[in-house]
Amino acid sequence: MTEKKPFWETVALADMNREQWESLCDGCAKCCLHKLEDEDDGQVYYTKVVCRYMDDDCRCTEYQRRNELVPNCVWLRPEDIESFHWLPSTCAYRLVHEGKPLANWHPLLSGRADSVHEAGISIKGRALSENFVHPDGYEEHIVHWVE
Repeated sequence: MTEKKPFWETVALADMNREQWESLCDGCAKCCLHKLEDEDDGQVYYTKVVCRYMDDDCRCTEYQRRNELVPNCVWLRPEDIESFHWLPSTCAYRLVHEGKPLANWHPLLSGRADSVHEAGISIKGRALSENFVHPDGYEEHIVHWVE
C-alpha cells in the first residue's frame, strides 16, 4: 500500500485552492513585521516593529480588511511566488516553492496551531506595535532572529 503524500508535496503553489493556500501559513507573523530594504543592494532587514492590527497571539485583527486599512500590507498570493525570496527561511510558502520539507513544528504536521509558538519560531512576545515607534526610528529596531 502506498502512502498518500500531503497536498503541499503534490500540488504546486500556483494550483492550490484557497483552503490549501491559507493552511500553509504557520501563524508566525514574521511577514507582518516592518521591513527595511537597502537601496544599494536590495537586502531586506526585518525589524521587531509589527503592524498595529497584530494581536498577542500573532493573528491579524483585521485580516479580511487588511489591504484596505494598510495599503502596503504584505499579501502573499500565488502570482507573486517568484518574489518570495524575502520571506523568512522558515516560511512554508518559501519552503514549498524551494522544494524543501516543512518543519516538524508546522501546524499542518504537528496538528496544533500553538506548535509554532512553542518552537520559538513566531514573533509572539518579541514584537513591538508600530503604535509605539515613529517610522523614522524603525532602523533602531532591526532584528537578527528572523532568517
